[in-house]
Amino acid sequence: MLLPDITSNQNKEFPAHLKWVGMEQISVPLLIEVNKNHTAVNAQADLFVSLDSDAKGIHMSRLYLLLNEYIAEQKFNQQTLAAMMDAMLSSQKGLSQQAKLNLKFELPILKPALLSNNSGYNAYPIEIEVVQGNQSRQVNVSLTIPYSSTCPCSAALSRQLLSDALETKFSEQIQIDKAQLKAWLESKEGSIATPHSQRSYAYIQLSLEQSVFPDFADLVTLFEQSIGTPVQTAVKREDEQAFAALNAENLMFCEDAARRLKATLESMSSVTNYQFKIEHQESLHAHNAVVYDSKF
Repeated sequence: MLLPDITSNQNKEFPAHLKWVGMEQISVPLLIEVNKNHTAVNAQADLFVSLDSDAKGIHMSRLYLLLNEYIAEQKFNQQTLAAMMDAMLSSQKGLSQQAKLNLKFELPILKPALLSNNSGYNAYPIEIEVVQGNQSRQVNVSLTIPYSSTCPCSAALSRQLLSDALETKFSEQIQIDKAQLKAWLESKEGSIATPHSQRSYAYIQLSLEQSVFPDFADLVTLFEQSIGTPVQTAVKREDEQAFAALNAENLMFCEDAARRLKATLESMSSVTNYQFKIEHQESLHAHNAVVYDSKF
């Protein structure tokens, strides 16, 4: 029995082309390479094509089936992505000149502790947007990188309070006994003030050259190293102490973190454009300190 195909009928009432038509928030399992192994993640996919004819609509079911064929449970790489985008355009039989695919997922990465033999997983939100026309393909990647930031001003003020307290404690002594000083510093009395720290975030958007397909775990590690104080997973006391020392070595305002990140982005030859937001979720204030920047 021949079923009616209303979609292919000409739209005579309102003949107009449309920028993007498709579906959002389709569940799809991906296989993402992490440290030379493939990890299964649950993703949400958005599928769109342009409607560049007077047809009543696009063939949405074809896009949905292509997602299952090319992306679901397949090793996600440049080859499968290119095949998917080509198939999306071909599936519309001349109705569309552009196709767009968005994928959102959280990437679990096993992170070692700073000193001990422990490790644990951090999940990093990632979004991939691919736009393809007849002649070109644009890949945009968005990542969220959490880290710790300790305020340089607060650290300086804390050091001054410690210096003042030491002066008061030992004001009557011409020479301070080393063992006595050490004992005082290690006691509760020696905890005069602590600089305020906060969990912070870098929200990064990258545009990549057409021939480049990123290793997402390597990107995360690169940006964490450029800022210098990544959040930890499983920790013992020695790891927590090392983390405190790491923060003391990397005192930073949001401007400092932004400049570190910008220097890394500017050094990446495969990045054609970028924009980012740095967000320090203040523990001193009820508001956040932020920086926005972009390549152009």
